Formats: sequence, C-alpha cells, structure tokens
Amino acid sequence: MSIQVPDYVPGHGLLKDRSVLITAAAGKGIGFATARRAVEEGARTVMVSDIHEGRLAQAVEELSALAPGCAVHGQLCNVTQEDEVQALVSAAEDRLGGVDVLVNNAGLGGLRPVVEMGDEEWQRVLDVTLTGTMRMTRAMLPHMNTRRAGAIVNNASVLGWRAQKGQAHYSAAKAGVMALTRCSGLEAAEHGVRINAVSPSIAMHEFLARSAPEDALRALAEREAFGRAAEVWEVANVIVFLASDYASYMVGEVVSVSSQHA
Repeated sequence: MSIQVPDYVPGHGLLKDRSVLITAAAGKGIGFATARRAVEEGARTVMVSDIHEGRLAQAVEELSALAPGCAVHGQLCNVTQEDEVQALVSAAEDRLGGVDVLVNNAGLGGLRPVVEMGDEEWQRVLDVTLTGTMRMTRAMLPHMNTRRAGAIVNNASVLGWRAQKGQAHYSAAKAGVMALTRCSGLEAAEHGVRINAVSPSIAMHEFLARSAPEDALRALAEREAFGRAAEVWEVANVIVFLASDYASYMVGEVVSVSSQHA
C-alpha cells in the first residue's frame, strides 16, 4: 500500500536574489521541477537549457508566468558538445549577471544487459551523464572561483551505489558523477565554491516512463518504503536546499533522496 503524496511545499525564499542555471530543464522532469522551485524560492533570474527547442520555449513560458519578478531565459545546449557548453555558460554569465547556482541535471539512461551493449550506447550514456556534467563544471568554475562564491548541484542516482540489471552504463555514469562531485568539490572549496549532489531513487516523470517498461517501474516504486515513486518536486526540494545557504558547510556530499529501501 502506498502512502499518499504530501502537499506541495510553498517557497521560503531559499534562493532569494540568486541567479540559477539548470541543464536539461525542458519537459516535466527533475530539471523543470528544479527551475520552478528556483522561481518560487525567490531567484531573481533563471536560465534553463535543453536540446529540444519546442519544449524549451514552453518551459520558459511556463516559468515566466509563475513570478513576473523573476527573469527567465532559455538556451539550447547539448552537453556533449564543448562549444555549446561554453556558449551556454558565456550567455548565462552575461544575461544573468553572473551565475550563483548551477544545477547539472542532464543525463541519459536506458535498459540493456552488458552482453548486448555496444560501445556506442555505452559511450553515449557516459558522454551525456558523466562527461557532460564535467564539461559544465569545468566551464563554470573559473567564473565562480574568481568571484569566490557559488554553488553547483549535480544530479546523481542511487544506482551509483546500488546494483540493478540492465543499468551498467547508467550506474557507472552516476557513480562517476558522485566521484566527480567529491573531487571537484574539494578543489572548488579552496575558492569558496560548494559542489554537492543529489542521489534520487525513483522519481516518476515522462522521460523515465518512456525509458523502461511500465511494470518494471511499478515494481521499483512498490519496493520503496512509501510504496511509491518520489514526485519530481520532492527531489527538487533537496537540490534547492543544497544550493542554498542552509547547506553552507556541505562540500562534496551526495545526498540520497530515497526511502533507503534496497
């Protein structure tokens, strides 16, 4: 039996007057939920990126309607392309007046046993999920380091810790994101910049629903302690916490957003 989803939590000004950049934020996944949370938490300006032009424009429109006092921008970006990453960071620095918070949300999964997995599929998942996170971090840190301020939050996964059939590529990538968070976090801390990560178990949204069979996702959700998948905004809440001053002493940490039910 599943426990009822709690009421949506109103904003409390955790990101008041901050500028926020979020990758892969079109659609209805964790990225968009985080962008919405940033607007509701008082951000002065938000930039969202994605590879889907139509969905990106819709996301900007929806976010702009939430709070007229928050300027919302959008820019296409494929995190596997270094020139597009550099262009995104440059545009965000210019249009946002400097980026206070970067959320590395871009990731790619799939379902494939190792014996059936080709090099191309393996590399594609790692390139988006792990190397894309590194590219964005590498491009953003010089700006934050110079200002001696800023927060980066990466989106990892409990599969970086747990084993699941058919997820070797995704699990390896997310374990890499965790290691990247720890190592880059120590480097950035010397300049007053914080890097941390969230590690969700299962948060249901349209992209996830298309990536695996419905019965498999249902079984995973039922195994959780609450008997349900997380709402995307429940993950976004923790991302916002890590980006806020409430997490001022946290560096290189990976915070599990799950029921801890193996």
